[in-house]
Amino acid sequence: MNSTGGPAALREPVHPIVGFTDADLAALLDRVVRVTLILGVVVSLVLWPVLGWGTAALFAVGAAISTLSIYEWKRLVALFNASMDRKQTPRGATAVVVFFLLRLILFGGAIYVSLKCFQGSPIALICGLALAVAGLVWESLKLLRR
Repeated sequence: MNSTGGPAALREPVHPIVGFTDADLAALLDRVVRVTLILGVVVSLVLWPVLGWGTAALFAVGAAISTLSIYEWKRLVALFNASMDRKQTPRGATAVVVFFLLRLILFGGAIYVSLKCFQGSPIALICGLALAVAGLVWESLKLLRR
């Protein structure tokens, strides 16, 4: 019991994920974009003298694709949330979907061209592409620890 003897002492603490809102998700994705971008630049700069410019460039291409993918997913989530909340569909909903599909084609082309032009390790490209997943896992674990 608390000092007043009221029912407040019987309440259990509420985990932050229970009250997770669309705005919280947008903020989380913004943090993931920032973390992915920073890691991409830092790791690319470290890889350059160690494994050569080709490997660093492949990692940077993968990190850039990861960063832009998270940004695009954020736009898609906002579109779907607006539809699920029975709000009006945001302006440019068609553009969001078209850009999503166009992004897939452009990123596929960027991956192909970078693998052909940069004579680095394809593993670096895969690691750069995985930065988005690593950032999402990191932010999710931070959220669950609260």
